[in-house]
Formats: sequence, structure tokens, C-alpha cells
Amino acid sequence: MIRFGVLGAARITPPALLRPASRLPGVEVVAVAARDPIRAAGFAAKHHIPRTDADYEALVGDPEIDAVYNPLPNGLHGRWTLAALAAGKHVLCEKPFTANAAEARTVAAAAEASGLVVAEAFHYRYHPLAARVADIVRSGELGPLRRVEIAFSAPLARPGDIRFRLDLAGGALMDMGCYTVHLLRLITGGEPTVVSAKAKLSSPGVDRAMRADLTLPDGAAARIRCSLWSSSLLRLHAVVEGDRGELHVWNPFAPQKGNRLRVTTEADGKRTERLTRRPTYDFQLQAFADAVAGGPPVLTPPEDAIANMALIDAIYRAAGLEPRQPSA
Repeated sequence: MIRFGVLGAARITPPALLRPASRLPGVEVVAVAARDPIRAAGFAAKHHIPRTDADYEALVGDPEIDAVYNPLPNGLHGRWTLAALAAGKHVLCEKPFTANAAEARTVAAAAEASGLVVAEAFHYRYHPLAARVADIVRSGELGPLRRVEIAFSAPLARPGDIRFRLDLAGGALMDMGCYTVHLLRLITGGEPTVVSAKAKLSSPGVDRAMRADLTLPDGAAARIRCSLWSSSLLRLHAVVEGDRGELHVWNPFAPQKGNRLRVTTEADGKRTERLTRRPTYDFQLQAFADAVAGGPPVLTPPEDAIANMALIDAIYRAAGLEPRQPSA
């Protein structure tokens, strides 16, 4: 039995952990802690979590907890993942893994020294759709790549949302954009180079939208686009063009809500595939539990997070912005 403790009372926790845990034998959520004890108690009662711990320190040190789920604001991910590791806990940390690549290296070193399981919660990566897309691209069916475009945009208009706060390492690239960066790296199997980037700001230093042009290791061109608020209200797609064909993927980041990929090649014409709508979070939690039990390693380890954060840092610099910093 893997006993989880939850840091904070974030909205992502029920779909990302609580519901999958209720469906997965051998995993249970036993405690939660929040800055506001009243909020923690209310969250625990609403979601049938047995108890609350007094604060974050108490939760990571709780001897009855084996693993910590860290859905805190971006700028706090690194600090509390390190604290959990120091207390001997496995960690499932929400994306982005840390505020920047330097912090990711620090956390990765601590994870390696600990021997514990640490995963960045890119839940889409654990769904069969992600593997299928990567397999098609790498199989050579499309021929040598010419262009890749990935977009993830959805409106977020809640006033004061933490995702627009610079002191909490917010920004569109850190939120939806980190998915586009990760998927680009996954399907092309290499580390792109940033050519240029342009941000639209919600406040000084905070991007509400970002566009970046990149070059892939084989010389092909790539573009990623993301936004929390812009004229592009809803974009959920990836397009891969090769010399012999094209791949169009709809909704690669939340395929449990519906997905479709379409392959068009000179040799075989057009085909459409749809994969399971089983929740991405179920696949992710099962993989995490398997890794804790000594099975295959997770697909999103700290080493992968370092590379993802390094590319995010480079995009911010190309856009004339500073990489995010850990929260004080």
C-alpha cells in the first residue's frame, strides 16, 4: 500500500490523484495539509481524506506517509519536493517541475542521491496516445521531418489566478506551454534550439501568451504556441509534416476527453485512429505506483525535467523575459 499525503488544497488534486487512487488498488490518500487549516479540514471532509496535518512541514515529515503529491504553485515545487525527499518520501510533482533549469538540477541531484521515485506529472505522457504519436513520427512513415507545430491554448479569466503571478513563477509558458515544449521534445526525440520567441504580457514579466520558433536537431523547423488569454481561445493540436506525409493530432494533452490522430501519406493515403479515453491520470498513478514497487522507471523523471526547464528558460530569454525564479 502506498500512502499519499497532499500538499495544499489545489483544484487539480481530485482529478489528478484522488479519483485515480480510488480506482487503483494499493494506493490511498491519507492526509492533506494547507496554509489555512480550516481550508485543509474542509478539503479533507469534502474528499473523504482521513485526516489533516498541521502544515506542510508536518505533512512531509509524517511517518504514516510514503509519498507526497505536490500541486503547489510553480515557485514552490522545488522547495517542497526537496523537503519531501529529505524526509524519505517519494514525490509526484505537478508540472512544471521547478521554477527553472538550475533548480531542476538541484532537485534531480537530491532525487538521485535519495534513491526515491520522483516524477513530473505530465499525465498526457502516460496515455497510449503519446506513445503512438511518437512511434509514428520515429518510424519514418512520414519521411524526414520538415515542420512541427504544437499549440495549447485555453481561456483563463479568473482574477488574481496564481498562474498570472510572477512571484509564484507563473506565465502561459510555465502552464500550458510546458506541455507543448515537452511534446515537441518527445515526438522528435531530441533537444530543439530556440530561434526566436514573442510574448504577450498580462503584467510586467508575466506572459499570457507565447510563441516560439525553434530548429530541431535534424534541421527541421518547429513552432510552439500557448496562451492563457489571447485571441486564440482554444487550440489543442499537433501537426507534423514530413517529406512523405503528415500527422495531425487533436487533443494530445487531455486525450481522455476525446482524441484523434490522422495520418496522410503518399503511399497509403489517409487513415484516422482514436485511442482509449481512460483517464490519463489513471495511467500516470499506476506507473508511479509500479516504479515505487520496483517496476519500470517513470516516463517523466527529473533528468527529463531538467531538459524541459532548460528549453523553457531559453524561450523566456529569447522573448526578452527572465526565466522564472523560486518563490521566496
